[in-house]
Amino acid sequence: MPGILYVVATPIGNLEDVTLRALRILREVSLIAAEDTRRTLGLLQHYSISTRTTSLHEHNEHAKTPALIARLKSGDSIALVSDAGTPGVSDPGGELVASAHAEGIRVEPIPGASAALAALSASGVSDPEFLFVGFPPHRSNARKKWLARLTSEQRTIVLYEAPHRIRDTLEDLLAILGDRTVALGRELTKAHEQLVVQPISSHLKDTKPPRGEYTLVIFPTNKPAGRKIDAPEPPEMASEFGQLTLSEGLSRRAALRALAEKYDLPTREVFSLLERARVSGE
Repeated sequence: MPGILYVVATPIGNLEDVTLRALRILREVSLIAAEDTRRTLGLLQHYSISTRTTSLHEHNEHAKTPALIARLKSGDSIALVSDAGTPGVSDPGGELVASAHAEGIRVEPIPGASAALAALSASGVSDPEFLFVGFPPHRSNARKKWLARLTSEQRTIVLYEAPHRIRDTLEDLLAILGDRTVALGRELTKAHEQLVVQPISSHLKDTKPPRGEYTLVIFPTNKPAGRKIDAPEPPEMASEFGQLTLSEGLSRRAALRALAEKYDLPTREVFSLLERARVSGE
């Protein structure tokens, strides 16, 4: 009889944020497949768990999956864990889980800590719907195009970012989505946890050195209900359009969408304002 692949959520910082069920599973399985065995060892030692571990990360998952599937088919149960939080959610593990399903092996989730849900629950956002998009692309132009696709999104947006890219991403968000309210969380559940809710422009004034992985909860809009931000005159609109296309690297279509979202206008009206600026030569 095949074993079970357990997808086990582990603490995102505070080691007390692990479930009793997760600890039992980690003790009972034959093997723990961990994104970083050294990081997982700290959790295991803290709770006196001696189960053997093997590494499973983005660089070796494809090569190691067949052997792990073979062990599962032979009757061994395996726990899949990431560095922190839930495996397969912006973390490795998706290929192993998909292969287990394809082979008819039972996959059982062991829920627990999630940075996205932790930040969302404490953000104060009232919209019950949200869109989780994971990490933006690393490269500047790819990130700007990726963010531009979110300009028409009406739901709350939740994403992750690394400390060395957080400022660039906030600047891109400001240029593309406007000065939205953002709940910015870092070091969640740790001793120096911080969750600040304020406009993007205010976050950019923070001079503290970036530290730890960031979770961003982007509010749907920071415009009061029923009130529009007045659209600028054609020359100012053309200047903003040039900033987005020339300095920020957005395509013309993406820049039109970004300005339409910012000023709550149809894209054709933004285009009309740009044409008026072009014809007048302003």
